[in-house]
Amino acid sequence: MAKRETKFIFVLGGVMSGLGKGIASASIGYLLKKRGLAVTILKLDPYLNVDPGTMNPYQHGEVFVLDDGSETDLDLGHYERFIDVNMSKANNATAGQVYQAVLDKERRGDYLGQTIQVIPHITDELKRRIVETNKPRRFDVVISEVGGTVGDIESQPFLETIRQIRHEVGRENCFIALLTLLPYVDASEELKTKPTQHSVMKLREIGLEPNLILCRTSRHIPKSAKEKISLFCNVPSSHVIEAREVKSIYEVPLVFHQQGVGDIIADQFQMDGVHPEIEELEGFIHRFKNPNHKVTIALCGKYTELPDAYKSVLEAFVHAGVENDARVKIQWINSEELKTDDVLEEQLGGVDGILVLPGFGNRGTEGKISAAKYAREKKVPYLGICLGLQTAVVDFARNVCGLEKASSTEFNKRTPHPVIDLMDAQRKVKRKGATMRLGAYNCELQPRTKTYKAYRKKRISERHRHRYEVNNRYRKTLQKHGLLFSGINPELNLVEIIELPDHPWFVASQFHPELKSRVNRAHPLFRDFVKAAIKGQNSP
Repeated sequence: MAKRETKFIFVLGGVMSGLGKGIASASIGYLLKKRGLAVTILKLDPYLNVDPGTMNPYQHGEVFVLDDGSETDLDLGHYERFIDVNMSKANNATAGQVYQAVLDKERRGDYLGQTIQVIPHITDELKRRIVETNKPRRFDVVISEVGGTVGDIESQPFLETIRQIRHEVGRENCFIALLTLLPYVDASEELKTKPTQHSVMKLREIGLEPNLILCRTSRHIPKSAKEKISLFCNVPSSHVIEAREVKSIYEVPLVFHQQGVGDIIADQFQMDGVHPEIEELEGFIHRFKNPNHKVTIALCGKYTELPDAYKSVLEAFVHAGVENDARVKIQWINSEELKTDDVLEEQLGGVDGILVLPGFGNRGTEGKISAAKYAREKKVPYLGICLGLQTAVVDFARNVCGLEKASSTEFNKRTPHPVIDLMDAQRKVKRKGATMRLGAYNCELQPRTKTYKAYRKKRISERHRHRYEVNNRYRKTLQKHGLLFSGINPELNLVEIIELPDHPWFVASQFHPELKSRVNRAHPLFRDFVKAAIKGQNSP
């Protein structure tokens, strides 16, 4: 592939959003990488927000943070987990970023007084971002997932950009996959192909047509339905792919492989036939479906009715479960309800481990503090993430150090004991977007700690997204009463990890370990947390 031109794959959606374009893109990327190709994936979001960093999780789910501090769409988490490549800000572009860049150029006079229009100025900026994802050239294939659906008004500049790119690089270097819904109508007892046909019609209106149609469906697609889609959508019936529900998203590449998706793309790009090495993923799925252990982990948070708000945490438990030969059952706990000892015992009494989830604001925080206290006193394995570390420190300060009114200034600005406080650099910040401690920071681990045992090395780098820190003025008091600071950021002298030496497994991190867990490599903290939960089942 060294002398070949860059190949471009575009994954579009039809009928409705939320069908899994991110999983489809990541799965295609996985199959191509296993053919020996260098692959990267770009998310193109038509919304006008600059990034999802200030968006409500109820609207957009989790914010996925990259090493460079970019706050991006949760689909970039799928990309990283599947193809095991670290993304950067170049891998996420929103309409807000694009319009902002064009308007900034106009204000600087870069366009020499031209009238600024969607075509060519917005489309040129989109093309630049797509093409320059691979400059300098490191990748054989650039996959671009376009958010939303075909026919959306806000998506039109993105689709026009794809048309222009295909015209410029040639059809032999451009591949379009359309993910659509194939609904089943109970009254007539049949799958309906008309929504898919209409999605393809919308594509044709702007000069595009799919090379591959991925059909999300709850049932097997009969040959007659495939042939109908083939006829009306002008693709071979072998290019109509059944994308049914599976037990794990990591099965999707295997389902695509069985139907020849990798071969179809390779044929379009005139690539040499290389058999993909998928045995590792097949082994992962076998272990996922046939575990010898089962553990129940309580997830304490305030967005518990929206699992997408904690997508990376859930996936990290899948990875950690497989590495521990265990099925991890999640028990969602709304931290706002943890107000009495009876409720705590009722909700947490039967679990094997407790994880206090990240979050912002005061709502539900007293319940998180109570959950940390319960895990500490009852010797239940505990993992705290970001706010989960801060609430554990507040509990320890109040109930072990005797600082009864200890709190975080995020929850109580007048607390007499601000054991968690705003960073100095954050005190004058007024704008909300991209102003936290974001991205990768170093951490030095203390030898002979549970954390060091998990990582098996002294220096690590992890991703952050927060404004508040452990207040260094209270570190000596907390240490004196038995709290161990097992990880410190050497450049900023900030606490990164805490643990309790006299507890079976009580560890909390200021960073977000879930963001770096991969399908082929569970994160060390999640792996050892699940291991401790299994071990706790066998303890008297």
